[in-house]
Amino acid sequence: MKDFKQVENYTDDDFERVEEQEKALATLTMAFSPEIAQGFREYTSAKALWEALIEVYEGNEDMKQSRQDMLCQKFNMFNYVLGETLENQLQRFITLTTEMSFSGVMVTRSEINKKLLNSLPKSWDMNVSVIKKTKDLN
Repeated sequence: MKDFKQVENYTDDDFERVEEQEKALATLTMAFSPEIAQGFREYTSAKALWEALIEVYEGNEDMKQSRQDMLCQKFNMFNYVLGETLENQLQRFITLTTEMSFSGVMVTRSEINKKLLNSLPKSWDMNVSVIKKTKDLN
């Protein structure tokens, strides 16, 4: 167990560290909505709170790997949805590739371009053929 200094033995540096700690904790907690704050009231240090937030919102290594696997599967299965506008399809695709990037899933520009081209509606087949004949899809 760590020994704690008595307040009367604090140096100016100790008081500064305590003040910085309190400011950091206050800054973090003020950023929460009331619903989120409710779940994190037990944390009294910025470090402990930050670690708890990472655990909850990023997850442990198994959760991260599971999220990456799910995103890869969504990418592999991405396709045009009947009746969907091209704008909506592109928005879904951009959202997916952005999520993949934030989650650490590395996909080459060429793979992204091929996936998008292969997922376009049948009415785009002629355009897709012309584009695919390009040597470099990067």
